[in-house]
Amino acid sequence: MFRSQVLICGGTGCTSSGSDEISKVFEQEVAKADLQDEVKIVRTGCFGLCALGPIVIIYPEGSFYSRVQVSDVAEIVEEHLLKGRPVQRLLYDETVTDTGVISLNDTNFYKQQKRVALRNCGVINPENIEEYIAMDGYQALGKALTEMTPEQVIEEIKRSGLRGRGGAGFPTGRKWELAAMYHADQKYVACNADEGDPGAFMDRSVLEGDPHALLEAMAIAAYATGADHGFIYVRAEYPIAVKRLQIAIDQAREYGLLGKNIFGTDFCFDLEIRLGAGAFVCGEETALMRSVEGKRGEPRPRPPFPAQKGIFDKPTLLNNVETYANIAQIILNGADWFASMGTERSKGTKVFALGGKINNTGLVEVPMGTTLRTIVEEIGGGIPGGKKFKAAQTGGPSGGCIPSQHFDVAIDYDNLIEIGSMMGSGGLIVMDEDTCMVDIAKFFLEFTVDESCGKCTPCRVGTKRLLELLTKITKGQATMEDLDKIEELCYYIKDNALCGLGQTAPNPVLSTLRYFRDEYVAHIVDKKCPAGVCKALLTYTIDPEKCKGCTLCARNCPADAITGSVKQPHVIDPQKCLKCGACIEKCKFGAISIQ
Repeated sequence: MFRSQVLICGGTGCTSSGSDEISKVFEQEVAKADLQDEVKIVRTGCFGLCALGPIVIIYPEGSFYSRVQVSDVAEIVEEHLLKGRPVQRLLYDETVTDTGVISLNDTNFYKQQKRVALRNCGVINPENIEEYIAMDGYQALGKALTEMTPEQVIEEIKRSGLRGRGGAGFPTGRKWELAAMYHADQKYVACNADEGDPGAFMDRSVLEGDPHALLEAMAIAAYATGADHGFIYVRAEYPIAVKRLQIAIDQAREYGLLGKNIFGTDFCFDLEIRLGAGAFVCGEETALMRSVEGKRGEPRPRPPFPAQKGIFDKPTLLNNVETYANIAQIILNGADWFASMGTERSKGTKVFALGGKINNTGLVEVPMGTTLRTIVEEIGGGIPGGKKFKAAQTGGPSGGCIPSQHFDVAIDYDNLIEIGSMMGSGGLIVMDEDTCMVDIAKFFLEFTVDESCGKCTPCRVGTKRLLELLTKITKGQATMEDLDKIEELCYYIKDNALCGLGQTAPNPVLSTLRYFRDEYVAHIVDKKCPAGVCKALLTYTIDPEKCKGCTLCARNCPADAITGSVKQPHVIDPQKCLKCGACIEKCKFGAISIQ
């Protein structure tokens, strides 16, 4: 029995900041202090507050150490673990109050959250099946196999109101019911762990922090739909997730939780990992299934739908990681428990990867219906530098922008669609007043153009023409007629593209046109970028009254665009200026401005 446990984040974010080395040094220092029989070192998954990594939490006190460095470890062991005195200067400042150190769960970042899909992330060692079992792991599978029929399992998922967490929010129970309807000599269940949206890392964190939750859910889904084999399609760029998934699969087989006659029943199920090569289009279900088969990842027309004809032309059920992460808890706690959270048509919780212009970058899970303002200002800690909130992008390249006038929107599937955005997989990128919305639309369209598989003309050609028109706008070369062409082309692509990638590609353009049309007009008519982002529309000028003629700007200009004598006001030649900003960085008198 250990008196203290040191939990060290082993997610990708903290690992990239050196948490592996911190863990090794902790073990060395604990051994040096002869505390190895009293203190346990545990590598966990993501705690969520990625902006403060590397993170170390020590229980039973719950002391939250942030931005820990290797050089801090000896002091923590000496003071906290040996002498019982937490090192306050290293604690997350929000947990330190005048009355003492508060619980992590009482901080603004955590107190508004409700963790279901992320319940074990940052709590258990993901590479130890016994720790998952100690958290009621595999009890739901045992209950489903020994106490429920497949039909009852599906009915429970239907009653819960769970909707797919990977895109448009199709009812999960209905999808399972459709997959169960079709009979074949072979059926499959599959997991979409491709997660290609820029800024999204929800699924990755579940795979890294709680891989057995996915395995248990897929086994339950296989039992409910009559499948006996599964595929987890995960991108190869997630090496930690892939490693832990394979460890979890091997452990589950060893414990008899995968393979033949699970829990002493006639149910047999096993699964395997298939690595994706990073093609965004393979997030689309039919393209994913072709890739699983070893073919080029291209979508195909539907119907037939995967429930009827999927992997290797056999009936296939496909859900994403977060959807599966809710399943065991629904079976264990009941549909009514899950349905008690969220809104009338969007039940449960939603995980968001919070990024962009936000203080608390990280992973959050909140009940459906939580307002955007709550997520940004309370959980996210607001906008850095006292800047104003301008918009938030949800749904990645397939979604749209939520402007400040909808800051109090209750986030659920239907509300987001109503205002021109969508839930998507859960990326939430916050933008402040210094963001150019035309440039944002261009950024997402560049991504889509690059990731288009090229199979259908509306997507292959249409998105390129759309990008060309946006580029004209950002260069100050467009006309108002081009704006009309953009809208016409957007709707044509939406109506005629083969798959979801092409059909949703115009969404960022349409939503920014809807709410920030004045910025498009300013670029076209005034030849100005209001946010000062689009280089082609910027003009660098020197205020002669502020310029002291120190020559620093001229000496650092890579294009020799600045001229002037010593102690005399300098001048910038707009024809030569590269608009690189080197002159502003070097000017000590604030004499250079961008207009």
